[in-house]
Amino acid sequence: MSLFPTRKVGNLLACVLATALLVVATAGCRGAAPTATNEPVTLDVLAANSLTDAIKEINEAYTSTRPWVTIVPNIASSGTLQVQIENGGACDVFISAAAAQMDTLQNKGLLVDGSRRNLLNNKVVLVVPSNSTLGLSSFTDLALAKVNLIAIGDPASVPAGAYAQQAFDILGITDQVRSKYLMGADVRGVLAYVESGSADAGIVYATDVLASGKVTVVASAPDAINANVVYPVAITKNSRHQSEAQEYIDFLSSAQAMAIFGKYGFSPAVQ
Repeated sequence: MSLFPTRKVGNLLACVLATALLVVATAGCRGAAPTATNEPVTLDVLAANSLTDAIKEINEAYTSTRPWVTIVPNIASSGTLQVQIENGGACDVFISAAAAQMDTLQNKGLLVDGSRRNLLNNKVVLVVPSNSTLGLSSFTDLALAKVNLIAIGDPASVPAGAYAQQAFDILGITDQVRSKYLMGADVRGVLAYVESGSADAGIVYATDVLASGKVTVVASAPDAINANVVYPVAITKNSRHQSEAQEYIDFLSSAQAMAIFGKYGFSPAVQ
């Protein structure tokens, strides 16, 4: 019998064995890669209203290099988002415009231990319509009789409103201005009141002014207020994708993300 068939079988077996070894090796490499690169994942990101424009651009930058990640943003006042999380709403990452809302969630055991960090700083400012003729130049001017309506966020749920209330208390004008409040559901609503002229003045973040060409900044809040305007970020306990959420938070602190935040007027938080 000829030996050629035997040689052909031997060569075939060798090829099959080599192919099998290659498949095993390749599979081993894939197994060592992060899960996020293999499996689609959706992250629910809850962010304070003042972050609207910045977080949209950051999410686009993040997913452009991670096509397996889908980010579902939920933008509202920090207090509203806090209540949603307390009620079990979908959330992987929460970015608050103040420490108070994050403190409440942390005290209730609703955050992943060790995931919280201070992300950004902002400033609280007093704005008037660009065509205002009242001549306001300070927070204390709000107590003057010529000022009828002052737009602020609801202090119970909007951090900017809480900061406004604290500023009035520090300056000793709360009793004179309380009856003039025009409450907004969030800081963008407050800005809209001033832009339209529905309010004589309003208290918003410096970052909000950059998105508007219809208001003028006339004063900054007292240093005691602005020194504490911090945006913390954390992963929530009910997140089903905690490792991917951590990767997203790490990106928020990256140079690329901070450059985007800076474009919208935010600065890295002083740790």
